[in-house]
Amino acid sequence: MCGICGCGQNNSEHTHHHHQHTHGETERLVKVEQDLLSKNNRYAEQNRQYFQQHGIFALNFVSSPGSGKTTLLVETIKKLQQQFAIAVIEGDQQTTHDADRIRATGAAALQINTGKACHLDAHSIGHAVTDLKVPDSSFLAIENVGNLVCPSGFDLGEAHKVVVLSVTEGDDKPLKYSDMFHAADLMIINKIDLLPYVDFDVEHCINYAKQVNPNIEILQISATKGDNFDAWLGWLSGHIFAQKLVKDCA
Repeated sequence: MCGICGCGQNNSEHTHHHHQHTHGETERLVKVEQDLLSKNNRYAEQNRQYFQQHGIFALNFVSSPGSGKTTLLVETIKKLQQQFAIAVIEGDQQTTHDADRIRATGAAALQINTGKACHLDAHSIGHAVTDLKVPDSSFLAIENVGNLVCPSGFDLGEAHKVVVLSVTEGDDKPLKYSDMFHAADLMIINKIDLLPYVDFDVEHCINYAKQVNPNIEILQISATKGDNFDAWLGWLSGHIFAQKLVKDCA
């Protein structure tokens, strides 16, 4: 986990060293990881309380690079922006390409460039929410850095982690990156329009995901072609309304 190597602190001097640690070094690394996660979790809880108080439904979208997260968000915004206020926080190591795509839909977006760090953290999300002026009773999409390892351990204060897995990847990803799929509440299998052209067993993938996380929900869609997209919109809309209801009844 990157908490061990320290990339969560954006340490530009950090390099990975592949050698056997002594007992003392191992204890020190574990302590560093615990300190990083503990600090992050405090910020995450502050974010979560803020989201609940203001009726903001926040999702943390995680995946490996190229799964189609940004396309999924662009198409979602197009379909729902007349019903809900939507804001997006984009996480990438470099460039503003994804935030530019989101802004082209008319939605507010803020790009966080993490540099050498391989995930977003709760502290940066708190600042981004303030900078974006995310309105009450809105949908906040957080598109994390493309990485199926480090983001699994960093709570951002989101209501749910949504892991996006495209059929152009291996169907055994839930087993190979089990921490991420265990942490997620929803798995979206994307690009199902390509199933006739790739070696991807949907049934195996679902079974693997359920093996890791028996409670995970699963949707199969094509963000580009629109296959089963209404199921995703229905899931999302229901949760946004529920979050707003909690705020209104508080």
